[in-house]
Amino acid sequence: MIKHLIGLGVLLAVGIAYPAIFPNNLTIAISVLLFAGWATSWDLLGGWNGQVSLGHASFVGLGAYFVAIGQSQFGLAPWWTMAMAAVFAAILGYFWGWLTFSLRGPYFSLSTIAVAEILRLIAINEEWLTGGATGVFLATLPEPFGIDLFSRTAQFYMALAFAAVVVATVIVISRAQFGYQLRAVREDEDSAMAAGIDPTATKLKAFMLSAALTSIGGGIYGVVLAFIEPHVIFALLLSVQIALTAIIGGRGTIWGPSVGALVLIGAGEMFRTTFAEANMLIYGILILIVVLFLPRGIVGELARRHIRRLYAKRAQS
Repeated sequence: MIKHLIGLGVLLAVGIAYPAIFPNNLTIAISVLLFAGWATSWDLLGGWNGQVSLGHASFVGLGAYFVAIGQSQFGLAPWWTMAMAAVFAAILGYFWGWLTFSLRGPYFSLSTIAVAEILRLIAINEEWLTGGATGVFLATLPEPFGIDLFSRTAQFYMALAFAAVVVATVIVISRAQFGYQLRAVREDEDSAMAAGIDPTATKLKAFMLSAALTSIGGGIYGVVLAFIEPHVIFALLLSVQIALTAIIGGRGTIWGPSVGALVLIGAGEMFRTTFAEANMLIYGILILIVVLFLPRGIVGELARRHIRRLYAKRAQS
C-alpha cells in the first residue's frame, strides 16, 4: 500500500505543476481526470466486486443537477451541494442495489440501464425542478478566496483532487478487510457466505460508496459544463464509456481505470484532431485490440506477466 500512496503523491505533484507547463491543454486533462475518478469509482462495484453496472451516468447526472439546481434556485455553494449529492447517491445506491442484487450477470447490468433510464425520464418531465428537456444553466458561482470556479485552471485542480481522493480510497480499501470481502464475493458468493461474509451487505456497501464518489465527480462535471441537459448527462453512452475505461485499463486494479482514462480519452482526442472523420474507426480498432489481446486490461495483463516472470525466476533458482 505504501508504494501506491507514494506513487499517488508523485503523480499529484506532477498534476499540481501541469497547468503551469501546459496551460493550453487543460480541457483534455480535466476530461482524463474526471473519467479516471469515475472509472475508479465504478471499479469498486464492477471490478473489485464483480457487479457490472451500465447505469453510472445516473450518479454523474445527480451530482451535476444538485450543483446546478442548488446554485440557480437556492444559492448554495457547490461544495455543499456535492456533499448532499453524495449522500443522496449513496441512499439511492442502497435501494437500487436492494432491488437488483437478486439478479446476476447480464440481468443485473440490464437492470442498471433500466433504472438509469427512469432517472433520465424524471429529469425530463419534472420541469419545475430540473428545467425539463431544456436543462439548467449554471450562470453564477461563488468565488472562494477570489478563485473563479469557471476558470479551466480551478476546474483542473478540482478534477485532480477528485481523482486523487478516489484512487487513495481504493488504495486503502484494497488492503482493508472490506477489500478482501469484495474480492471474495466477486470470486464465489457461496464460498464467501460459507466464510461468514454477507454477500448482499458487501455489494450494497460497494454500490453506496461507488455511487457517492461518482456523484462528487458529477458535481465537478456540472461546473465544467455550466449547462446541464438530461439527454447528455444521463446518456447510456456515458455509462458505457465509464465502464469501458475501467475494463480496458484493468478491472480490479488500483491504477487500471486511470490508465484506461489516459488511453481512451487521450487517444480519442488525438485521433479526433489527427484523423478527422476516421477517428471513431481507429478508436474502435484500439478498443478491439485491447479486448482481444489484453483480456485482463492493460494493467491487469502487465501484472499477470510480472507475476509469471517472478514465478519463473523462483522455479529456476
